Amino acid sequence: MQEYPIIKEFLDYLAYEKHFSNHTIKCYSADLQQYVAYLHAQADQRTPAPDGQITPPPYGSATNPGAATAVAIDLTKLILQADVNVIRAFLAHLSQENYSKATTARKLATLRSFYKFLVRRGRIETSPVSAIRTPKQEKRLPLFLEPEQVTVLLNCPPRNTLLGARDRAILETLYGSGLRVSELVALNLADVDFLGEVLHIRGKGKKERLAPIGTPALQSIQRYLSFRDSDPRKDTFDQQALFINKHGQRLSTRSVRRKLDKYLLQAGLDPRISPHTLRHSFATHMLNNGADLRVVQELLGHQSLSTTQVYTHLTTQKMKETYDEAHPRTPPPPDTSTDF
Repeated sequence: MQEYPIIKEFLDYLAYEKHFSNHTIKCYSADLQQYVAYLHAQADQRTPAPDGQITPPPYGSATNPGAATAVAIDLTKLILQADVNVIRAFLAHLSQENYSKATTARKLATLRSFYKFLVRRGRIETSPVSAIRTPKQEKRLPLFLEPEQVTVLLNCPPRNTLLGARDRAILETLYGSGLRVSELVALNLADVDFLGEVLHIRGKGKKERLAPIGTPALQSIQRYLSFRDSDPRKDTFDQQALFINKHGQRLSTRSVRRKLDKYLLQAGLDPRISPHTLRHSFATHMLNNGADLRVVQELLGHQSLSTTQVYTHLTTQKMKETYDEAHPRTPPPPDTSTDF
């Protein structure tokens, strides 16, 4: 699908100035292409083609190569002239198509960023999205594992093979440092500081940070590397990547998910658990054991403290238990005996 010049300019800004990930840029692109298709459909309804004239397709075609340029110019005008009513009509269209509140909010956030970019570049004076509030969403607490469940999961991969040792090291590292799976697969051998017990992480927006890593995870990595170094194919392996697949190339995020699914089945755990669940579990367990919220924010690489605060909701039950045990005015449990 073609990228219109005005959209390509925005996506290039996200890639080269904001350093967004390829996945994030694809999501922004898809949202904007959907918005443009909506504008095109609305324009077609308002101004039908004259009799005997074929309306150019929105993205050009082999039989009409000039159509894409002509439509791009028209749609650029529609984008720049859109007002708050156009945005509201688009949101109503999403609602009619049964998009969830979360998806609608994401698409609105894309338009908010896009039009803010156009204001900064002097293409428009004000953003048509600025007067629109993001729809309220149901608060969904992150799924997390209990410590005992984490232990069961971490013990699933075998320790006596290269791939088993690798998988155990992956799970230990995800839980031990609270990494995003994208950060995990981006790790290089040089990023592991065994002496300082830290990892050099390249996070979102190419922001770098140091993440502490515990002894169990480091030991698992060392065991995995010993298998890797003794493998007769080691000279053909990717010499930079820490975690490699069976062909010796850098592991992908999708492969990590597939491996986790296999061990979830073995452990009898909820199949909805994802690599990100281990990150949620890391944060929740840290807070439950007294870690400062701002410290957890730094460990997770969150830019905003509000992003980290969602985990405080998960610790409410722990706080209630502590209160009941420690406060002198907490009533004792009811007497269920039948003796009179």
